[in-house]
Amino acid sequence: MSQITPDIRAKAEIHHGHEVCQERFKVFLGAAGLPTGLIPIKEAEECGYVEETGFVWFIQKKKTQHKFESIGKLVSFAAEVTAYVEPNRIKKLTGVKAKELLIWVTLAEMSLDDPSTGKIIFKTPSGLFRSYPVSAFEENEVKEIKEAREAKEANLSCSRC
Repeated sequence: MSQITPDIRAKAEIHHGHEVCQERFKVFLGAAGLPTGLIPIKEAEECGYVEETGFVWFIQKKKTQHKFESIGKLVSFAAEVTAYVEPNRIKKLTGVKAKELLIWVTLAEMSLDDPSTGKIIFKTPSGLFRSYPVSAFEENEVKEIKEAREAKEANLSCSRC
């Protein structure tokens, strides 16, 4: 069941299309003081923001997975992801799970520990938590890892020539 009710839609700033939603989510995260690569959006159809409550959402065509290479974590994003965004914190998160050992763990909250420590904390509904360096979720860090991987693959294919 969708958490995005007609009342919420009436109060929201709604955007459609992948590029627009991707850019808007980066703006939402950046305005909250969170890393812009924290929630990578793939094939988004709609996103929205209710300024008075901080409620945000995005709807994708299908469930997606993303691996944060620098920390080696696989994260699953449902077709609908919702949350409340506050300065340095995302709470009441739905639709996001992280693979921990052999099980998928639901994430409920993400927050910056103390900006000076450079750590971001992920919490589950049961109160378990884990922290990682903020740099692992910066947009430019993700691009650098992809570029390094592509360069390595190009070198491997050329060495076989």
